Amino acid sequence: MQQNQALIAEIKMEAANTRKILERVPLDKTDWTPHKKSMSLGRLATHIAEIPSWVTVTLANDGLDFAKTPYKAHVATSNEELVSILDKNINEAIATLEKTTDADFSSMWTLRNGEQVFFTLPKAAVLRSFALSHNYHHRAQLGVYLRMLDVPLPGMYGPTADER
Repeated sequence: MQQNQALIAEIKMEAANTRKILERVPLDKTDWTPHKKSMSLGRLATHIAEIPSWVTVTLANDGLDFAKTPYKAHVATSNEELVSILDKNINEAIATLEKTTDADFSSMWTLRNGEQVFFTLPKAAVLRSFALSHNYHHRAQLGVYLRMLDVPLPGMYGPTADER
């Protein structure tokens, strides 16, 4: 199996899991945080929906410079918007991966803020860490937020305590 096809299969499976948890986010509590240093519930959920766009950002470019690409944080106002953002980014990621060859994954990619370089890695490593694992990390974080708000959690890799 080519590397792009393996990633597409993973992204499709994990998108279904992500969709289930985003559908349960109580967006009437968008400003809620478990700690003053934590991201708000609404921002975290929107961030999770946005991260799959980083697959295309990674594969279509040699890097990302925050100094040249300002980012304006957004907070979705409905669960439908969250899922729409996710679906758009997943579809773009899959379309980009369909055109990606195994050789493309070896190209180097750099994340920076002007002269400050955070890392330079092969695109395959950037996809695994910066895009995929990063998203799974935040999805688990969102699960903790929802548990603290007494929102029943959906099963992802089997049933949760809420589904038994």
